[in-house]
Amino acid sequence: MKTPKRMESLVEDGLIDEVLRPLMSGKEASVYVVRCGDEIRCAKVYKEANKRSFRQASEYQEGRKVRNSRQARAMAKSTKYGKKEREEAWQNAEVAALYRLASAGVRVPKPHDFLDGVLLMDLVTDDRGDAAPRLNDVELTPEEAREYHELMIRQVVRMLCAGLVHGDLSEFNVLLATDGPMIIDLPQAIDAAGNNHAFRMLARDVENMAQYFGRFAPELKKTRYAPEMWALYQKGELYPDTPLTGVYAEPEGETDISSVMHEIEDARREEARRQAARKEAESPSSNDEPPPPPWLS
Repeated sequence: MKTPKRMESLVEDGLIDEVLRPLMSGKEASVYVVRCGDEIRCAKVYKEANKRSFRQASEYQEGRKVRNSRQARAMAKSTKYGKKEREEAWQNAEVAALYRLASAGVRVPKPHDFLDGVLLMDLVTDDRGDAAPRLNDVELTPEEAREYHELMIRQVVRMLCAGLVHGDLSEFNVLLATDGPMIIDLPQAIDAAGNNHAFRMLARDVENMAQYFGRFAPELKKTRYAPEMWALYQKGELYPDTPLTGVYAEPEGETDISSVMHEIEDARREEARRQAARKEAESPSSNDEPPPPPWLS
């Protein structure tokens, strides 16, 4: 296929030998399958700010480090330079998170290069060697749901031990690889220690996983891993292999529980909306046009 303009410099520099095909288009980037020598990888091409739907909410930006005070002042303004700096910082955040998490043993695609707004990573594949599907596109047995849920909780713990919270974790940004789930899409990852919204976002991530896997194993919807792991993290007692129960009773005087419960209720309402949309899409209709892919909804 014709090389997209944003990827021409990577071809010229020899980082990519051939663009094979488009893989998917998301709310903030398009992904292509590419050949790099003898390796088949994927290239994530970030969309320009005015062409994507994911907004860089201030709650995600809190606690992020910048190069210097000049960059910080520019990013706070709406000048052309400030917007450019903000975009670069947003993209660099995913690159930094991928390298950091891959080094910590978290199940994320291995990053290789980042140039001109294009991120080269390993292509996550299924047992047939095809691009792995999103969790949202698969049906699971109760046993598989329990196994994958436990694995995902372990990944969230490992991320937290590495100092990060995904911030937007759901069945739409987890791929089901040959050996289990792989986490993708990390530009909104936040610093667990430096962001005041970290616990709330962690609770939402964990709740999204419980609600998704709970479709196939309903008892998972009742688990409460987020406050349990956060309490251990705050005390410096959370490690990648720390045993967790999924049961948690708030100590007397707990002050943040109301905001966490509010976030959990939001996640449950979002899950109900997704279920309703799924049923509507699957029901017979006089409209022959297929529904849009989930990443465009």
